[in-house]
Amino acid sequence: MKFIRYISTLGMAVSLLMATAAALAAGPSYRLAVDGLACPFCAYGIEKKLSALVGVERLETNIEDGSVIVTMQDGAILDEAAVQKAVKAAGFSLRTFEQVAPEGQ
Repeated sequence: MKFIRYISTLGMAVSLLMATAAALAAGPSYRLAVDGLACPFCAYGIEKKLSALVGVERLETNIEDGSVIVTMQDGAILDEAAVQKAVKAAGFSLRTFEQVAPEGQ
């Protein structure tokens, strides 16, 4: 029984370390203010278009304030013109585009 508990604990520790390493390796993040985000269906539509851009690692959509945080893969940069095109293709208007400081800075 102790061996199984040890293996389980070890597995959780390894998973946590891998998740932490992935978070530390994330690239720059950008905050997009988007006009027209009103519902989860809207969020899905814009996330679908933005996630198709090269280098996008993670998206966080906030319907309440009409924003999307785009986190890029390590070494990737988000092109504003490509974002403008993707947002327009999703049926929305890009109000602002800004790079945000990494968490903890």
